[in-house]
Amino acid sequence: MAFSTASRDRPLAESLAETIADLGHRPLVAASGREALSRLAAEPRVAAILLDLRMPGDLDGMAVLARIRAQDSPPPVTVLTAYANAGNTIEAMRLGAHDHLTKPVGRADLAAVLAAMLERPAIPSSSAVEPGPGDGLVGSSAGMRRVQKTIGLAADSDATILIRGETGTGKELVARALHTYARRRTGAFVPVNCAAIPRDLLESELFGHVRGAFSGAVTDRPGAFREAQGGTLFLDEIGDMPREMQAKILRVIQDKVVAPVGGRPVAVAVRVVAATHRDLPGMVAAGTFREDLYYRLNVVPIALPPLRERLADILPLAEHFLAGAGLGG
Repeated sequence: MAFSTASRDRPLAESLAETIADLGHRPLVAASGREALSRLAAEPRVAAILLDLRMPGDLDGMAVLARIRAQDSPPPVTVLTAYANAGNTIEAMRLGAHDHLTKPVGRADLAAVLAAMLERPAIPSSSAVEPGPGDGLVGSSAGMRRVQKTIGLAADSDATILIRGETGTGKELVARALHTYARRRTGAFVPVNCAAIPRDLLESELFGHVRGAFSGAVTDRPGAFREAQGGTLFLDEIGDMPREMQAKILRVIQDKVVAPVGGRPVAVAVRVVAATHRDLPGMVAAGTFREDLYYRLNVVPIALPPLRERLADILPLAEHFLAGAGLGG
């Protein structure tokens, strides 16, 4: 079974090829992106590809990945890089990479990823759009790499997403990255903090109202759902939402229709991303959060680890904030 390895780093390519052969497969080595595409065209039985992001010539690894994924029934591709960051991790996964590994790659990791690529069915290719930088999601710890990969895999999906994490872990940054890398990025990103809006104003804030619907409603208001039409609505701290409002949110997610206060129902096409620092399963058990809404939101779960569980990210985070303040050396 043929595996293609494309890398500008010849010692790395030779080492990978040797290990691939030792694992019982036939390696094909390419030194550039164009050579990799040519070899793939000439060898249609390639089972999987290891692709270095940094390639010589006019096609870098990301461009090669996009071209491979645009083919009919492309083989799975795992991307390799010595400089993993949120931007290239999210974009590679969004384009349909099987995985994104940091060099050097050990024998055990290589054997595991090859086995996984052979077992996993091909992922449909993604449409190409200009990505955002993802610079706020700093960190290369295992926990942050999992988050970045999930963002890339889920960005183009219309599924609802539930982000869980302690206060200060960057839940809104994740929500914004999901929007930035999505096809619907041309639409608005509308954040709503459910804990910061008074209970009696929350319905109007989310669904809007018509003039005269209640005392003080002197003009029509579209509401957050309609403001996010074609884009992303971020419901932050949804665990603090009153139970009676939870039922209305559930209905909107199910029916894709909002009813402005005092007005007629309006269809909406919005991707909902929710976040909370609370223990929603515990709240469901206690009867303070609707079980049906929890399962509607938790289609794609993302768990953000606290900084104490990703100590390797402290230095790059410090450097990132210093650079942002103009204090970087």
